[in-house]
Amino acid sequence: MCQTPRLRPWPNYAMSTLPPATDPSRLRLIAESYRRLTSLQLPRAPADDLPTALWLAPAAIVAHGTEPDPVFFYGNRLALELFGMDFAAFTRLPSRFSAEPLLREERALLLERVTRDGFIDDYSGIRIAACGRRFRIERATVWNLVDAAGLRHGQAAMFAHWIPLE
Repeated sequence: MCQTPRLRPWPNYAMSTLPPATDPSRLRLIAESYRRLTSLQLPRAPADDLPTALWLAPAAIVAHGTEPDPVFFYGNRLALELFGMDFAAFTRLPSRFSAEPLLREERALLLERVTRDGFIDDYSGIRIAACGRRFRIERATVWNLVDAAGLRHGQAAMFAHWIPLE
């Protein structure tokens, strides 16, 4: 049965659920690209290490690579709860499947705009969980994952505002 996730309040999220192992260089790329492009820091959880900080952030954070059909390589605990998936399933998901079929063209236009401009901080759109539950994300920031040499490695998004639609 598909239910609206009962998100645990931050920062009291159970520490027994540790972040999954993710390549530390990819996590640094998410954080450093965001800072480089927006001049802002990603939200910080009460932790000194980046994996835990991103995992416990008070906003959903997702990232995908540059494959011809980009696949998510990261989703934090809030994103996984919203999309109704575990980390293993989410990181096999082509990112286009996070939107309904009729909204994928809108999503493609958004990603083209991000590719051109580096980042946007005003995105709103409908997303769909694994079980079919729909929700609208609002005021999302989407940015290119660009290393210090200027090479693009994918795109990431962060949002703290969403509305269940069903």
